[in-house]
Amino acid sequence: QVQLVESGGGLVQAGGSLRLSCAASGRTFGRYVMVGWFRQAPGKEREFVAAIRWSSGITHYANSVRGRFTISRDNAKNTVYLQMNSLKPEDTAVYYCAADQNLDGSYDDWGQGTQVTVSS
Repeated sequence: QVQLVESGGGLVQAGGSLRLSCAASGRTFGRYVMVGWFRQAPGKEREFVAAIRWSSGITHYANSVRGRFTISRDNAKNTVYLQMNSLKPEDTAVYYCAADQNLDGSYDDWGQGTQVTVSS
């Protein structure tokens, strides 16, 4: 059974930075095609933040975070990171890591989420 475990969330002031980590156990990320980050703010739908194609390292970003967030991977540590800079109050949300096995439009495995709160 695969487990995705996020860490690194917390409270930060606007303009600050955080780095989220997503570690996989029970399965290597290499068995997935894509690993992504999503977020859900109170009262809002979950939204896509960023993703990385595991084999090539090609990245994708939501327009709202492009230029401020960077997704990366460490094959040896079986971990995906989300470096978040220039944080804004509107980035406040629970951030989830997810992995997609076959690019069918839906992610197959999800973490439990980590809270990010940006104060103004």
